[in-house]
Amino acid sequence: MNKLKFSIVTICYNSEKTIAETISSVLKQDYPNIEHVIVDGLSSDSTVSIIKSMCHDKMNWISEKDFGLYDALNKGIKMCTGDVIGVLHSDDYLAHPQVISQLALLFENNSEIDAASASVEIFKPGQTQKPFRVYDASKFKEWQFRIGIQPPHPGFYIRKSAHERVGYYNSAYKISGDFDWLLRAIKEEKLNVLYTNYVAVHMLDGGISSSGLGSKKLMNKENLRILKSHGIYSNLVIIYLKYLLKIFQLRF
Repeated sequence: MNKLKFSIVTICYNSEKTIAETISSVLKQDYPNIEHVIVDGLSSDSTVSIIKSMCHDKMNWISEKDFGLYDALNKGIKMCTGDVIGVLHSDDYLAHPQVISQLALLFENNSEIDAASASVEIFKPGQTQKPFRVYDASKFKEWQFRIGIQPPHPGFYIRKSAHERVGYYNSAYKISGDFDWLLRAIKEEKLNVLYTNYVAVHMLDGGISSSGLGSKKLMNKENLRILKSHGIYSNLVIIYLKYLLKIFQLRF
């Protein structure tokens, strides 16, 4: 048991309001073979002080200038020594203490898979009793890339050997580097991915890709640029169709 080592990458910048809960959710895991890699972008608030106060023997962290979200993620990936790698953003947290042990079972019982795509529950800030939307990874279909939909990035755990085939994130993108990376992983490298409705992460609404109309416009433009760069036809009208699908993810 516990043969697989899991590396969880968290990048942060001025995350003093949420980073403690993110770290705590990793510390609470009942699976012992975990490495938590934290990359801070020289925060000017108390983020680094919080990281220092919660530092433990399974944490590896740095604080230095970066050139954006995906440059920081690439730094974190390079620091990973685990067999399986996942990303946990600094305003998200693992859903319960058995998340990694359950994911480990998925990998151990399905030795042929390259990655597991778990689901994410999305909450409004201050309203953590009930999610307002569920990002169900089991419902993802490859054709959805064409309309700008991807599997939930924080629920995507990949074997390090497969990650090396896909490569690093393209830091030229400000918001959609994970869309590009997942497209490469699934469509180009044709990774064997196990999609599941198992909820691994609780996410707070209001991240970089959902923090206003301007961010959504930029994300959709980058998604279209990415699709075209991979020879997949789409247009902004097609991409905006994804918001109709997202209505069905809402929980009232």
